[in-house]
Amino acid sequence: MRMGPLWFGLAIVVFLGWLIYLLSPILAPFLVGALLAYLGDPLADRLEAWHLPRTLAVVVVFVVMGVVVLGAVLLLVPLLEAQIAALAQAVPGYQKWVNLHMLPWLQSKLGISARYLDLNSLVGLLSKHWQQAGGYAAHLADTLSRSGLVLLGWLANLVLIPIVTFYLLRDWDRLIAYIGESLPARFQSTSAELAREADEVLGAFLRGQLSVMLALGTVYAVGLWLIGLKVGILIGVVAGVVSFVPYLGFTLGLIAALAAMFFQTHDVLAVWPVLVVFGIGQVLESAVFTPLLVGDRIGLHPVAVIFAVLAGGQLFGFIGVLLALPVAAVLAVFLRHLHRRYRGSAFYRDRQDDASA
Repeated sequence: MRMGPLWFGLAIVVFLGWLIYLLSPILAPFLVGALLAYLGDPLADRLEAWHLPRTLAVVVVFVVMGVVVLGAVLLLVPLLEAQIAALAQAVPGYQKWVNLHMLPWLQSKLGISARYLDLNSLVGLLSKHWQQAGGYAAHLADTLSRSGLVLLGWLANLVLIPIVTFYLLRDWDRLIAYIGESLPARFQSTSAELAREADEVLGAFLRGQLSVMLALGTVYAVGLWLIGLKVGILIGVVAGVVSFVPYLGFTLGLIAALAAMFFQTHDVLAVWPVLVVFGIGQVLESAVFTPLLVGDRIGLHPVAVIFAVLAGGQLFGFIGVLLALPVAAVLAVFLRHLHRRYRGSAFYRDRQDDASA
């Protein structure tokens, strides 16, 4: 019994998924390197079109990407460290204010028993478990320090990322051409069409969505800083980073900013600038950032995005989260192709004929 092309393709997909599951502990540097190479390939191709040798073009792109990453780390790490320190110092004051004002108000207005609102017990419980977690972390750190192989493994992964990025970026076009030439001749035209469409979708998502995340994080962080929120930069950066899941960055950032502003000022009316900042961010995202930077080429429903991220994390952990949306975007291309084939099939035409009869 011969295996048809569809079943053969499904078998390959299942095999690749099983292989990724087995190799997930070592795949992170290769996936990050492949992602950076994919993002840098268009610029390398443009430099190559200006008659630069491929290796020199790759070196230029590699240096530019390194400077950008290093600059972002040097800029963000001190800012976020200061914000986290400020938040840690403010937490005892927040707890005191809640005990003196909010809990008595809740007891008098809602009739809730004081034993259900014992914040000190809750904080004590959290502190106890935090200390236990700290003990586990200290034990883990001690184990890692004594187990040089684990530490060397982390360092090796960090060193592997730029090496993998450089070589994949240098040979990217050659690898793509080799894969295309390896396909059966009767599938090459269809595969080339699907590959072009998948490349458009992936490019729109990876380059566009990363740009939207950066733009939104900047708008939120700068806006919250301008209205005087002490931990505004931290909240803005986190909201921008998680904005790749529709409405998640906006929701988490808004709730965190409202709570932080209220605890900072103890005034309900003082939170309205936070609403203005996130309202401006949403308007810019829907009217400017997404149409300009992403467009409508991705075609992934927000529910599909959320499901893909959760499913990827459940199946493959952190590697699954990294792969979830790119894989979902490519699968959406194949599903649209299958839908077009179905609409043009004799089975669908017979169905239409039966309906009109």
